[in-house]
Amino acid sequence: MNPQERRAVGGLALLYCFRMLGLFMVLPLLALYAADLPGATPSQIGLALGIYGLAQAALQVPLGWLSDRVGRKPVIVGGLVVFALGSVVAALSDSVQGIILGRALQGAGAIASALMAMVADLTRDEQRTKAMAVVGVSIGASFSLALILGPLVAAVGGLPAVFWFSALLSLVGITVILRLVPVPPVAAVAPRAGSLVATCSDPLLWRLNFGVFVLHFILTACFLVVPGLLEHSLGIRRQLHWMVYLPVLLLSVAGMLPLMRLAERYGRLRLAFLIAIGGLTAALAALEILSISPAVYIALWLFFVGFNYLEATLPSLLSKSVTVDNKGAAMGVYASCQFLGAFAGGAGGGWLLQHAGAALLIAACLLLTAVWWLLVLRAPLCDNARDMRPGMLTGV
Repeated sequence: MNPQERRAVGGLALLYCFRMLGLFMVLPLLALYAADLPGATPSQIGLALGIYGLAQAALQVPLGWLSDRVGRKPVIVGGLVVFALGSVVAALSDSVQGIILGRALQGAGAIASALMAMVADLTRDEQRTKAMAVVGVSIGASFSLALILGPLVAAVGGLPAVFWFSALLSLVGITVILRLVPVPPVAAVAPRAGSLVATCSDPLLWRLNFGVFVLHFILTACFLVVPGLLEHSLGIRRQLHWMVYLPVLLLSVAGMLPLMRLAERYGRLRLAFLIAIGGLTAALAALEILSISPAVYIALWLFFVGFNYLEATLPSLLSKSVTVDNKGAAMGVYASCQFLGAFAGGAGGGWLLQHAGAALLIAACLLLTAVWWLLVLRAPLCDNARDMRPGMLTGV
């Protein structure tokens, strides 16, 4: 990448890291701390965990489309302001209903599609995969840091401190986008009126969209179960959960390396996806069957290896499957499916947990990963990624 591309990608990766850190920090905490609020139920806690995803899913497409027309920066700054407002509302709330409202406002700051499109705007075609990989790494880093930092912040000031910290990160993000990231050039091709319709009807894109829906469904659903498993079954105090997540996440990086080598050096991208999804499935099954320390740690490691690899790879594949005139719209549809998965995993998972128990919740996650795995297996592709259309690489 040239210096301008490095500056743009570095600034956007930093902004993405701040933005996702504010969201991810709540994941390992809400199921534990919200349970202490008066009248809180598993369904309400699940709704609080996932409601931001519903707001995101509803607004990613229109805001991505808007960013194609009025510019990326105004949409991104406005979204960060709304996210900060939602964080303040949640921080000041003393009921689960107030947290639900605050989380919904956080979700209304739906800037993921505009951010992803801006990365594509500011990089050349031959550098785009590398740029998306950098952003993917920043997402993975923010996820890892959030699982460690969240319990530490909550140990000092409880759940409100986490939301105040999220508001501060949003304000820092505004500074980053205004001062560090250059303004994207005007697209050489004018947006077509039918680009959104074409994006929504492309079966190749919908395979990617289904994959990211499943990925975030199981992520959110698992964090309705895992914190309680660590505290109640393994006897680990909630303030010390970061000591479980830290080594597991660090070791997951080593687990990702063979998958990346298999996909990039040997052109076996579909096989890498099958292994990653299989790892998620095995991890979910182990969490359901086993509750002893070594098995839980291995299951969490498998889960994060698969999740981090897939989370980093899917956006890059999507960006290579769309044309310049509908990047924002395509990223919007993708991000909507991602956050709709988070909402379904939180709200639907909370309902299942309350009315049917953890076993059925895990079974629902296993069913989704099995369907995804079969779609990858049965996709009409060869294994050599260089011989395929970019949108068909994953077979999802």
